[in-house]
Amino acid sequence: MHRRNLHAAGYDFAALAATSAALTKYLKTTPAGATTIDFANPAAVKTLNRALLMHHYGVKGWDIPAGYLCPPIPGRADYIHALADLLGDGNAIPTGPGVRGLDVGTGANLVYPLIGHAAYGWSFLGTDIDEAALANAAAILAKNPEIAADVELRHQPVWDNIFTGLLRNGENFDFTMCNPPFHASPDEVLAVSQRKWNNLNRPGAKKGSAQPRLNFGGGGTELWCNGGERGFIKTMIEQSTQIPKRVLWFTTLLSKADNLTPLQAVLKKAKAVDTRIIDMAQGQKQSRIVAWSFLSAGERSKWARERMKSAD
Repeated sequence: MHRRNLHAAGYDFAALAATSAALTKYLKTTPAGATTIDFANPAAVKTLNRALLMHHYGVKGWDIPAGYLCPPIPGRADYIHALADLLGDGNAIPTGPGVRGLDVGTGANLVYPLIGHAAYGWSFLGTDIDEAALANAAAILAKNPEIAADVELRHQPVWDNIFTGLLRNGENFDFTMCNPPFHASPDEVLAVSQRKWNNLNRPGAKKGSAQPRLNFGGGGTELWCNGGERGFIKTMIEQSTQIPKRVLWFTTLLSKADNLTPLQAVLKKAKAVDTRIIDMAQGQKQSRIVAWSFLSAGERSKWARERMKSAD
């Protein structure tokens, strides 16, 4: 994990339970005597997330409706810290609400703006095609007015659009970020969830049954889209060419290594001036951030001087 990730040393369950008493009922002891939870239990995972966000980031009353994505907090924090390094580009990390990010598909969980604001004081625009997800995100902000002042939510009404038609006159962003839908169909989601379920030592289930369930949840638009991860990011790159000078760094997570080379070809065709591949790892899971900019090094330096305040 990233050296600044607060979760790099693992979970301090005693401290988390002291902050969030509801976690206590899910704690269990391993044969080796360590404290843990049942990570196959969605309720336990959600309660752990609530405790992590409260204990480490001061987020009060975090919750998500049944069926929505419950993201792993350590991995999401890694993305935020990697973005901070990208924005600093070898210099001091820019902090404060003058640094504004666009979270594409912020979801009901709103995790990136919550962590980014707590860690660096950044402001965010969170967008989504799912109005119910945005309503839940707004409910989280209502419980955290000190965060709400720096986080705006906006509905993207056109399903095929990511950036197109979204920005208002005069809006610029220091970065965009995204967890794209990784899968290309509901059947692909089912196959992955079956494998995860088996890895958690739970009996498998046949197609169409209530099992296997994903311990981290996730609705259709969160988990799959036509063309899968590669298709979604291809569209994102193509639409970024419509606003090339309004964003310092476009970024997205890329889960599948096989998609990297084809998407690098898309970036080349889009004439991105600079492209970065930032490797990420959490346990045995390997992932990466793809970042691109249409600004030259000189333009990026000018942008940083004029827009972003650096940390001491």
